Amino acid sequence: MAMRIVRKKHPGARVSAPAKTKVRASLREIVPRSSLPRRRFIAIAGASGIALALPGVGTGSVAHGETKMQYRPLGRTGERVSIVGLGGFHLGKPKEDAEAVQIVRAGIDAGITFMDNCWDYNGGKSEIRMGNALRDGYRKKVFLMTKIDGQDRRSATEQLEQSLQRLQTDMIDLVQIHEVIRMTDPDKVFAPGGSVEALIEARKAGKIRFIGFTGHKSPDIHVKMLQTAAKHHFRFDAVQLPLNVMDAHHDSFEKKVLPLLIKEEIGVLGMKSMGGPYILESKTVTAVECLHYAMNLPTSVVITGCDSMPILEQAVNAARDFKPLTGAQVAALLEKTKEASKNGKFEKYKSTVEFDGTEKNPHWLTGSKV
Repeated sequence: MAMRIVRKKHPGARVSAPAKTKVRASLREIVPRSSLPRRRFIAIAGASGIALALPGVGTGSVAHGETKMQYRPLGRTGERVSIVGLGGFHLGKPKEDAEAVQIVRAGIDAGITFMDNCWDYNGGKSEIRMGNALRDGYRKKVFLMTKIDGQDRRSATEQLEQSLQRLQTDMIDLVQIHEVIRMTDPDKVFAPGGSVEALIEARKAGKIRFIGFTGHKSPDIHVKMLQTAAKHHFRFDAVQLPLNVMDAHHDSFEKKVLPLLIKEEIGVLGMKSMGGPYILESKTVTAVECLHYAMNLPTSVVITGCDSMPILEQAVNAARDFKPLTGAQVAALLEKTKEASKNGKFEKYKSTVEFDGTEKNPHWLTGSKV
């Protein structure tokens, strides 16, 4: 049996500039920074144990002077989470389990508290890696979220139990119904014997605390899901949706769904701030601009995938450095992306099946094997 979690608020790691300078100088005495690729340089730092000299920060952590991670309320839940969240899918990309564990723990040491995952990510490997990373006291420092695909009570229950085992915990803070991407999905999950029943039962049993849903296909489907919930006298605790500089122009979740979530005090989980890889490929905005645009919206957290230490460092620094954008700055970003956004060319999650895991694997909707 997994150990019951006693959760505590995590204020985020703080590193003094003198300590950071001293550590980097000591490391360069062992091996010049310029002689190695960044990933290898970081690995040596961890192996040498030098990073342990940073107060309150573990091996491989991300340092950024005196700035701190920022936190926001998660809807009406009473929880506060970091404004940037660690995406679970990308944890399956590193070749070695140890590197994925290092990324998760470094993110937590740097102040990230929101952990994203899903039952189907990388055949379960993403959850397994995160579960290993959350050992040794790390679980109590985070708000843990995962998702299930099962749309009926039986499959949802089985998938949830597998996620609990992989994540090595007896309680998950937030479980979401994944990929609500068809107009028929809301009626299925709220039907008698649907997955909503399973999640309510799990909440009563203390296996989960909050319930949400995700989707990326159409804002109209999100609206229907919220309307269907209301008809069943149910209100979600959180909703995950694409929010980015391209979405604002085309079939917009920001315009159609976000106001409804704010009105109902539902936690807003922003995703696809870079549209997968495609918005960056448009050469109109930078990764940091994408993150800052999403953070500037009334999001509780902006979830982003980090498959390497440099990408994690970019996300942490973007969150720590974020300041509310002026109206002129927002207008400038939207102007830069206006032409490229036409026809949703760089938002393929809306118009193709490339991001639709349950479309390619329909058995996930009713089964318990990835």
